[in-house]
Amino acid sequence: MPYLNVRLTTEESKEITEKLVSLLMDRTSTVLGKNKNVISIDVTFTSPRRWYVGGSSMENRGEVTFYLDIKITEDTNTKEEKSRFIQEVFTGVDKLLGPITPASYIVIDDVKADSWGYQGKTQEFRFIQT
Repeated sequence: MPYLNVRLTTEESKEITEKLVSLLMDRTSTVLGKNKNVISIDVTFTSPRRWYVGGSSMENRGEVTFYLDIKITEDTNTKEEKSRFIQEVFTGVDKLLGPITPASYIVIDDVKADSWGYQGKTQEFRFIQT
């Protein structure tokens, strides 16, 4: 784990997808210390005509926005690590796609270890088995 779901308001592009995935893989593994082999990322492109911030479409604002939701196991990262992750990802996406509207959001969901897992086993079960 973790699982990352990112939506952004740019035209769909293989190049952007690959650069974004590279950025997210790097920051998730180095800043949050997650194993690259189990990081899962879903990238979705949304039309700027359909995304509104402050009542104006991103198309009319001439900016790009994004929303990143990342799920990690509760109590596996410090507040400082999560804060650094949010800052570095925002800065990285701004460099990749900018200008980014300040109303771009990154949400880190701390999920209880007994409430999620992979390969048919909860994170809590994996912890107990080690």
